[in-house]
Amino acid sequence: MAQLDIRDDRPKGRLEAYEDGELVGVIAYFTMATAPGPLVAVHTVVEEGQEGKGIGSALVREFYAMAGREDVPAVPLCPYAARWARRHPDGAPAVPAGTVDAAKAELKAQLKASPGRW
Repeated sequence: MAQLDIRDDRPKGRLEAYEDGELVGVIAYFTMATAPGPLVAVHTVVEEGQEGKGIGSALVREFYAMAGREDVPAVPLCPYAARWARRHPDGAPAVPAGTVDAAKAELKAQLKASPGRW
């Protein structure tokens, strides 16, 4: 696998992975409205034909690193990100109590307001 270029498109809520200029994977996420603004992973997608190359893992690793640099919790609502967090507890700090439920409630409200967003 060539070197991945991972880019954060915060306005669109996308953490994107590129290989040789081609989009090969993405994590859809949002920043919670409550301070300190936890990052919430909603969905991870690796493009067809790109599976098994470690792209999803690289995206989730960067998602947690990004939250760490910003000193905010990372909430893995995405099943893939949640599995990754369980397998890599050193790279995925525990989410503060109540934050997961708050993230689920905020996601539900966002889905109601913008059904096609996620």
